[in-house]
Amino acid sequence: MTRRGFVLKGTAAVAGVSAIAGALSPLKDLSSRELPSLEGFLQKHYKEMTVAEKQAALDRIARDVEQRYHARPTVADPPPLDGVEFVYALNLSRCIGCRKCVYACVAENNQSRAPEIQYIRVLKMEKGSIDVETSDHHYDPPLVPEHDSYYMPVQCHQCKNPPCVKVCPVEATWQEPDGITVIDYDWCIGCRYCEAACPYWARRFNFAQPSVPEDELNLNMAYLSNRPRPKGVMEKCTYCLHRTRVGRMPACVEVCPTGSRKFGNVLDPDSEVAYILRQKRVFILKEDVGTLPRFFYYFDERGSRYHEPIAPVRPGGEA
Repeated sequence: MTRRGFVLKGTAAVAGVSAIAGALSPLKDLSSRELPSLEGFLQKHYKEMTVAEKQAALDRIARDVEQRYHARPTVADPPPLDGVEFVYALNLSRCIGCRKCVYACVAENNQSRAPEIQYIRVLKMEKGSIDVETSDHHYDPPLVPEHDSYYMPVQCHQCKNPPCVKVCPVEATWQEPDGITVIDYDWCIGCRYCEAACPYWARRFNFAQPSVPEDELNLNMAYLSNRPRPKGVMEKCTYCLHRTRVGRMPACVEVCPTGSRKFGNVLDPDSEVAYILRQKRVFILKEDVGTLPRFFYYFDERGSRYHEPIAPVRPGGEA
């Protein structure tokens, strides 16, 4: 169903008028500068576009970015790789809660600095507890790790059974063959149903026009990944698909100082993540909800840390 079809059918149904108004209300305060171009609004769904139409969309995005940020980006559309299913494994025994992953992700994925948007939330957990509802993700101790705590970073779990995909009324979000759930920001109507459906708090909504300083913009972009987003749409982690689909690691993996984060192709029996899932004590967050995530937590056998305390990273990336 197209966006226009969704609106027309919803408007025709009296019972759905209020729902449509609520779904579209985030767009009512958009200025003409923030509204999508006619070319962008009328384009086909991503899955229906031809190669030429996709290239036209990439060129349009590059022009829009250059006009706004005064720098010409490279906007690509890397496809899923054959025989690849990406999986994340995070060692809770080694994570020290430094938040370097959080701010590397912000920088890599052109997330808004004001208002601040972050895809990764690091939960400070009491030792011996797995109750995320009582965790603290606003902690600011002088040094981490603290002896009575452990740390659980949470981000999009790239579920095999993603509830966010099921509830989207216009199919603006879907699951790719390599396991990554993506969003087409040009197709999203901002209804936020996906945000409500996600049990991992992974979706972020742009209540205001995102702000990224010109000198901090990452010019290596992808259509379904880190290109600048407009006001009134959802966004989330994409496993840095603009990197991972061309053989690189996600930014959060590269920056982790303790090697807590592991990433790779679970279909390759010789990959590190495949070994971890076979050999380690694996923990699945909210396993009972049946989402079948591709994001796993695991523990060292002794569960101890081997790192000196360090100052946590704060907004802006400084310690």
